[in-house]
Amino acid sequence: MNKIFFAFYCVICLLIVEKEMAWSPDYKLQWSDFQGTPNNNSDAAATTASGITFGYRLSETDGNITDFTADVTAHFYPDKSWYKPEEVSNHILEHEQLHFDITELHARKLRQQISELSISNSVGSKLDALHLQILQDLSTMQNNYDNASDFSRNKEQQKLWKDSITEQLNALNSFIKAE
Repeated sequence: MNKIFFAFYCVICLLIVEKEMAWSPDYKLQWSDFQGTPNNNSDAAATTASGITFGYRLSETDGNITDFTADVTAHFYPDKSWYKPEEVSNHILEHEQLHFDITELHARKLRQQISELSISNSVGSKLDALHLQILQDLSTMQNNYDNASDFSRNKEQQKLWKDSITEQLNALNSFIKAE
């Protein structure tokens, strides 16, 4: 009975796990990556669902934190990302790619901040605080990007943002996640 329950539980877990794609410097999004159902009530031509997955492990000896490791990854979620084929263009795809790039930028910023932490008994709460702050900063930048570029319609602003994000990513190249 336990084996059947365990097997059933594993199948259920596999069914509810979301698809995700980790950001890579060698891959640019394609429309085929956007597999969600378009929201026909939205004025948007496309939506990119991306986010930062974060976890850490603390090592403890005699009640004191002696070491920690952290994992930070920028992900794209195909099943939650969608587009309206009749409304999109390569320019809009570039706009959506930049949303994913902004997510990667914040993942690198978080990795950089984590690299500057010292081992202490409060490192867990410091990691949690850094994560929360980076998510707030990420949300603000995503909104600012959409507002400044008028959701890709302002091509001049779109170009300025692309150049700025590319420059910021390059400045943090040492914090690309090792594969």
